[in-house]
Amino acid sequence: MNSTISHSGSADRLAISGARIFDGEGWHDDAALLVGSGMVEAIVPQSGIKPGWQRVDLDGGMLVPGFVDLQVNGGGGVMLNDRQDVEAIRTICAAHAPFGTTALLVTLITDTPEIGAAAVDACAAALQQKTPGLLGLHLEGPHLSIARKGAHDPELIRPMTAQDQAFLIAARSRVPALLSTVAHETVQPAQVKALAEAGIVVSIGHTDTTYAGAAELAAAGASVVTHLFNAMSQVTNREPGVAGAALDMGSLSAGLIADGIHVDPTTIGIAVRAKNGPGRIFLVTDAMATIGTDMPSFSLNGRTIYRKDGSLRLANGTLAGADLDMISAIRFMHRRIGLPLEEALRMASLYPAEVMGISHRIGRLGPATAASAVHLSDALEVQRVWIEGVQAFQA
Repeated sequence: MNSTISHSGSADRLAISGARIFDGEGWHDDAALLVGSGMVEAIVPQSGIKPGWQRVDLDGGMLVPGFVDLQVNGGGGVMLNDRQDVEAIRTICAAHAPFGTTALLVTLITDTPEIGAAAVDACAAALQQKTPGLLGLHLEGPHLSIARKGAHDPELIRPMTAQDQAFLIAARSRVPALLSTVAHETVQPAQVKALAEAGIVVSIGHTDTTYAGAAELAAAGASVVTHLFNAMSQVTNREPGVAGAALDMGSLSAGLIADGIHVDPTTIGIAVRAKNGPGRIFLVTDAMATIGTDMPSFSLNGRTIYRKDGSLRLANGTLAGADLDMISAIRFMHRRIGLPLEEALRMASLYPAEVMGISHRIGRLGPATAASAVHLSDALEVQRVWIEGVQAFQA
């Protein structure tokens, strides 16, 4: 398959037809997606395609909104923790495009202040250069709980200072789509409030706090929970924990690693049925450098992570990110968990876009949205991908 992203230019007016179109809410049969200057102009009956449009005829299947991944640590052999430059970010985005991801938050796992600053610089530069597929930045740490560190280096975990808060707020002016995962143990509610008021999406994660602690951060402005059930206090008979807060509180949305390894399928089914709205459960890959490669291992903060049996683990068996792509997560939710395909697709597109407050631009297909779309076969295999009207992949 050809996974090369070419952005030498896009046709001014494309009419893509020949597949059922899912716009994020419902289906359109015998219809065409009209694309002009990288944006969706309309979905019209095929008979409504007028002369002057360049026709793209698909051979069946379905055309769906491009996938949005809010937790991507790496891909194409590259980790953001190892390389903070535009080319590294470009490589990561290109590695995920063949799996249908058309917008992602490149993610920095807990590291030094210097690496954090370099990641912001690189992401800001990559956004200025309009790197295909880049949405923004997710800083997962360093303000986490050592008790729930997971694969994060405990030597680098630390409380948030006034200087850290100022750094994040300044970063938001350069990286508009900015998400920060924090823990109740190392971040004060007043700090969460300041971050949220500055437009940063604050997520609760890697924390052993109670339901009440999670509720305190949510009241201060946190709106997300990072990788539900992983690296957090669990639901028990007398303490609902962060996992319980994520499901019970309608103000919280929650990312989910749907590989059947990070969370048991039965638990996933229970969570989907239990989630109170309007917050949603949405899909993330938590992908590492392995995506798009056959590499058997890689390093993170000087420690080797091994790829085996569909998982990534430290030598002691601790899960360290996921060997997962977005279309595989969608297939898992549809086939293994039994969700309607439409809902599984929304979990990978519309819901994460809503989390970031940009569902008017991405995560669906409608007038004035980005023309980022995925052509899937009936077997849910990615056939073609467009990012803002430019073909980024063809099988």
